[in-house]
Amino acid sequence: MGLRFTVLGSGSTGNATIVQCEDATVLIDAGLSAKKLEELMRERGVAGHEIDAILVTHEHSDHIKGLGAFARKHNVPIYANEATWGALERHVGTLTSEQRVIMETGETAKFGAMRTTSYAISHDAAEPVGYVFQDDDVKLSLATDLGYVSDKVRRMIEDSDVLVLESNHDVNMLRMGRYPWNIKRRILSDIGHLSNEAAGEALCQLMTDRTKRVYLAHLSLDHNLMDLAKLTVNGILENNGFFFKRDEHPIRETYHDRPTAWDEVRRR
Repeated sequence: MGLRFTVLGSGSTGNATIVQCEDATVLIDAGLSAKKLEELMRERGVAGHEIDAILVTHEHSDHIKGLGAFARKHNVPIYANEATWGALERHVGTLTSEQRVIMETGETAKFGAMRTTSYAISHDAAEPVGYVFQDDDVKLSLATDLGYVSDKVRRMIEDSDVLVLESNHDVNMLRMGRYPWNIKRRILSDIGHLSNEAAGEALCQLMTDRTKRVYLAHLSLDHNLMDLAKLTVNGILENNGFFFKRDEHPIRETYHDRPTAWDEVRRR
């Protein structure tokens, strides 16, 4: 079967993604209310009781808002590294010991036929991670909330069949925006968020002949526009020799307020 996934929501209003193989379904982050998560999942034909595990990237509220309530209601185990558990535990309420699963950074867990490996990223959180999913010979990588793409991150997520990559802000929009300078400085730092330009430059190293699609994710509502993000990323790719047929262009959108269509990740 390979893998399939849908980004239920992406951005500061809340982040959640579902990844499936033929015999398992996992939720990555639960940054929307439990009620909203269930509503968006129903739109994609998934019921709460079908979720086998929740994988947490880090403890910021836009990634864990509905985590405790959803996990309790559907008796779902939560996977996170020990440092992230230490930071989020007081925010999620009472859980059973079976629901509190420690998956240290760099470890691989198996859910049905798919394997997922966490990897360290640079962000202002306790011990933030991204995830790589593999089933048979397909590879799906999720990389958001990172200040820069380190060599280690690049080695983990390069040569993916499908990549979900942060393209958080336009630098000029952010600099001219309403945030106080200390917040702007954090966003622009190595423990902040990837700009459109940084995403485009990273993709020049990450994309290979194997890469079919790239989803631009975690866009700021205040300091970015999807059309601007796509224009910037596409321009950098073209300037570096990446050209695509119109019907094979790899850049895709994610949304703040609705889920993406299911994407079937298969090898050609």
